[in-house]
Amino acid sequence: MGNSLKRIDAKEVELPETLYVRDIENKVFQSIVVQCLLNIEGVGLVEGNLLDYFLGREPAERISGISVEQDPKTHSIQVKIEVSVAYGIVIPEKAQEIHQKVAEQLSHLTGLHVSLVHVIFKSLITKGENVEESTSLAPSEYSDAF
Repeated sequence: MGNSLKRIDAKEVELPETLYVRDIENKVFQSIVVQCLLNIEGVGLVEGNLLDYFLGREPAERISGISVEQDPKTHSIQVKIEVSVAYGIVIPEKAQEIHQKVAEQLSHLTGLHVSLVHVIFKSLITKGENVEESTSLAPSEYSDAF
């Protein structure tokens, strides 16, 4: 009887490797990007009112201006963000700030590699515009930019 155990292949007794899968919905990525943009002065999303979103008046699926493409094979994401920028802000410097903060937060919070952060400056927020209508992030941040 002792010899019968020696004939069993060890592969038959070992358990197969477990495959762990983690899926993250696009609205999670969008919410992370929105949180990043809230901490950056002088920018806002082109469409959709962020204040309404945070007060629960708009579902997360309606956030426009942020699109995310995931590549499950390489565990990476590409992000495209359309923003408005306040007049007087130096665009190359602001783009660098957005790139850095968004990539850091997305990578840290999701564990995924951020292969691209594409920032598109679609409109200019002028001093006379109503900040909430132009979807700027916060009235105090807008006034501080001038």
